[in-house]
Amino acid sequence: MNTINNVKSLAIDMIDEAQSGHPGAALSTATILYTLYANHMHVNPKDTLWINRDRFVLSAGHASASLYVILYMAGFLTLKDLKEFRCINSTTPGHPEYKITPGVDMTTGPLGQGFAAAVGMAIAEKHLKQKFDGLIDYYTYALVSDGDLMEGISYEAASLAGHLKLDNLIVLYDSNDVSLDGKLDLAFSEDVCQRFDAAGWYTCIVKNNTHEINRAILRAKKSGLPSFIEVKTTIGEGSILEGTSAVHGKPLTKEDIIQLKQKLGMPNEKFFVDEEALLTFKDQIMTRLKEKYIKWQDDYNNYLLNLKNKEEVNDFYNKIIRVQNNYVEKDAETTIDSNEKILNCLANKTDLLFGGSCDLASSTKTYIKDKEIFSKENYAGSNIFFGVREHAMGGILNGLALSGFLPFGSTFLAFADYLKPAIRISALENLPVTYIFTHDSVNGGKDGPTHQPFDQIPMLRSIPNLTVYRPADFDEVLGAWNAILAYQKPSALILSKQITKNINTSYSNVINGAYVVYDESDKFDAVLVATGSEVATCINIAKSLRGQYNLRVVSMPSVELFLKKPKKYQYEIIPPYAKTIFVEASNQMGLRQFVKHDKYLITINSFGCSGAKEDVLDKLDFTEEKIKEKIRNLL
Repeated sequence: MNTINNVKSLAIDMIDEAQSGHPGAALSTATILYTLYANHMHVNPKDTLWINRDRFVLSAGHASASLYVILYMAGFLTLKDLKEFRCINSTTPGHPEYKITPGVDMTTGPLGQGFAAAVGMAIAEKHLKQKFDGLIDYYTYALVSDGDLMEGISYEAASLAGHLKLDNLIVLYDSNDVSLDGKLDLAFSEDVCQRFDAAGWYTCIVKNNTHEINRAILRAKKSGLPSFIEVKTTIGEGSILEGTSAVHGKPLTKEDIIQLKQKLGMPNEKFFVDEEALLTFKDQIMTRLKEKYIKWQDDYNNYLLNLKNKEEVNDFYNKIIRVQNNYVEKDAETTIDSNEKILNCLANKTDLLFGGSCDLASSTKTYIKDKEIFSKENYAGSNIFFGVREHAMGGILNGLALSGFLPFGSTFLAFADYLKPAIRISALENLPVTYIFTHDSVNGGKDGPTHQPFDQIPMLRSIPNLTVYRPADFDEVLGAWNAILAYQKPSALILSKQITKNINTSYSNVINGAYVVYDESDKFDAVLVATGSEVATCINIAKSLRGQYNLRVVSMPSVELFLKKPKKYQYEIIPPYAKTIFVEASNQMGLRQFVKHDKYLITINSFGCSGAKEDVLDKLDFTEEKIKEKIRNLL
């Protein structure tokens, strides 16, 4: 009990020192976290990235103070780290951040994202366990709050986890019946355990004490199902404000801290550490870990004695993938079809590509033909059927990336906003997730304006550290994948259902972001810059106007990569003195930087309509002839 009380005392001191934080959750989760780490978590502070460690995701990221104290007591952090809670450049930021804090397996904060990523980590373990003959065998634990469970993403992810029978996933619920605005029953009154029962989970409700929580986790491990343990807690337990929303997000008063420490049996000394409790806790973790860690290292070394196994493991974790252009003849096709060929070629070279689509594989064509389906009957499969669950898919992909994969997920571009929070987390954590978005413009035609995403590409380009690719044809799709695999960063690949002839683009130049794709003369009257399907349109226009005007056409498959190039290169491709016209079937947001005036942006800035593709383009003034006329008028 002394250790738990010391965890609470230190967490409150951290929040008081920072004058910022969430004391309510820090106090209510201390017992849960202590029980989990003292009795179950296999982690090694001397080998923080051990690939067979248990994973823990604090989906309720606002409870970070208590997690940081646990990590300090386990040997991952120092007392100085605790004192710098929420300070600039500290290892203890306001919400847990991957690669910032040792022992933190994921950046969390947006509620529900951690839950979904934990499902992704559990999927990864199942896949790796089967791939490497049982060598990988860790549990994934997550701690969630009322807020996590109110967010729709958690239901989507829970539904899939139950369907897949991920019995290596254990979720603990800090159930305190209070949210930020007041009592939980203002907005939330469902029986959460019944929801998880219906989704195929093992569930139970326990009191907030080490004995009951420990027994529940032991039962969960034997259940054969993903497990949901509801722990009935009191928010801000011990505070004068306990049980109220007032203790959720504000530091406690000095008077409250004094009386709280008296209740806890802790001295009124800031950052007091019970050295005996500290050593006992650390010893509990290391003693339990020692046998498993040594045995696993022996098993791993024995596994590698087989040369074939060694090559397989090295290939997997080194992430070395090379793609070559072996296609001699390329038919006129959509970039969706081009991507299908290339993705399947890549998947035959590496097992790192792991993913699927949201019930759209027949349309997005991202099914890997030579690999099996990932299912509860076959965890070795590489094709995940996410169902119509875009929110969950994005979070799950992050969990897969955090487990060593190069995951991908696909849906229509019109639904990109469903994934936006997960994409943002990918970018924040610099995870090598590839989001494949198809049906990229108003060419959707008869499906109508709901499926004509002229507004989504600027949204994606606005996310820092996300590289957006909109290739024009087969070669540029190939070049995009070369760049994606070279950089291994978060990426969005935008594909079209519009058939495009091969237009002599350069797959090797995609990595530069933009390059000259058509140029008849050293002297030109204007530069036409385009992306995706509009590159072919601009080349056709340049050829048809030859004799009247000399036009250079620049393909810009990635705005982000082009802007990272030196100014010298940028000016060689788009000279600053040139009259530049940008043509793209998307909103003009973000493109103004490439032209001297808005009138030089030929874009789509309004919703489309339902009708034949040609009629929709005509109504939006975006047919080739109308674009040509606009260019002629500008010249």
